[in-house]
Amino acid sequence: MQRERVSENVYWFQSEVYAQVTAGAIVGPQWAAVIDTLATPEETMGMRSFIEEELAVPVRYIINTHSHADHTWGNCFFPGATIIAHSACREIMMTQGVHALEAAKKQNPSFKQVKLVLPHLTFDNGDLSLRVGKKNLVLFPTPGHSRDGISVLVEEDRILFAGDAFMPLPYYVDGDIEELTETIRSISKMGLENIVQGHGDIILRGEIEDMARENINYLNTIKKGVRAIMKKKNPLEYLPDITIESCGKSRIFLAGLADELHKRNVRVLYKQYLNMEITAADKSETI
Repeated sequence: MQRERVSENVYWFQSEVYAQVTAGAIVGPQWAAVIDTLATPEETMGMRSFIEEELAVPVRYIINTHSHADHTWGNCFFPGATIIAHSACREIMMTQGVHALEAAKKQNPSFKQVKLVLPHLTFDNGDLSLRVGKKNLVLFPTPGHSRDGISVLVEEDRILFAGDAFMPLPYYVDGDIEELTETIRSISKMGLENIVQGHGDIILRGEIEDMARENINYLNTIKKGVRAIMKKKNPLEYLPDITIESCGKSRIFLAGLADELHKRNVRVLYKQYLNMEITAADKSETI
């Protein structure tokens, strides 16, 4: 696990095991708030030990930016902490989390000690504020990667913990490509000093505009590519032609996982557009 002090009392952690997943901590004089947990029990426990032993405060709150396992399965290692998330995060964890965790335990013994702990405090729309020492945290929805996505702004420092709404490679398989595009655009206009991505390295102020533009271009290029092949006779044969490089990204992102994530993006968008065509055809026949 890597860690870094981003600003006074604000810390960043990054997994060295899985997809460069990140987490954060904002530390007050008496307690800390953690933003997401790391991919493995060992790394999450390492983060907890650093906060409790070296920074000498307990963790009172955990903020889950969304329901995905690599950000939430460490909740159980902070007993007594209040977990905050979007209401849809709790819903998704309840309906999908148990089965997913059972499957993971069969494949990887390290997850046998994991228990699913659902959010205690949830919200739907608008903002939610949390004061941690001298820092004011503002939680607000940032959908697109997933419908339950939220981000956390450290107001005083203009640091945004964006969850997976901002990644080296935009990923919308559990969300919506149009919502993700709008979320990225809105984040780029917030006047931020840093963006802590849900995966990958911290983005500095001078890099934010270019990174946002690159991510939006990637999403727009995928849309154009999928629409173009759908005009062909056998569109499925042409899906591999929409490569990650042709969309302006590199396959080396996220410890080599980027190319697979890109392929999933393309397949999901193709299915969505195909369903839209079928629905439109059905309506026209009905009329």
